[in-house]
Amino acid sequence: VQLQASGGGLVQAGGSLSLSCAASGRIFVISEMGWYRQAPGKQRELVAVIRNSVSANYADSVKGRFTVSRENAKNTVYLQMNSLKPEDTAVYYCNARVLASGDFVYRSYWGQGTQVTVSS
Repeated sequence: VQLQASGGGLVQAGGSLSLSCAASGRIFVISEMGWYRQAPGKQRELVAVIRNSVSANYADSVKGRFTVSRENAKNTVYLQMNSLKPEDTAVYYCNARVLASGDFVYRSYWGQGTQVTVSS
């Protein structure tokens, strides 16, 4: 199973960016997809996770500004980021909990990370 993230970049404070992440490979079921981020010198933290098309959870710091969505037919998760702040600057990683074909347990897979930089 592979996760390929795209999007990100440099934006001024108050601006918007969108990220997408597509999972591919021997996927049988994806139970959960989401986004994490890691700023320099800090631990990786949860940004948003979506368990099906309607059940999502967000970090308090991004509630009301970020929206996570999922397109099950494409095994793709999106993150729309609005009203970005300098403190949102980090490397963003997508994650999926996947039951692969032929496997018996769900496993966590990570994308390669994409840089989001918000200038003040």
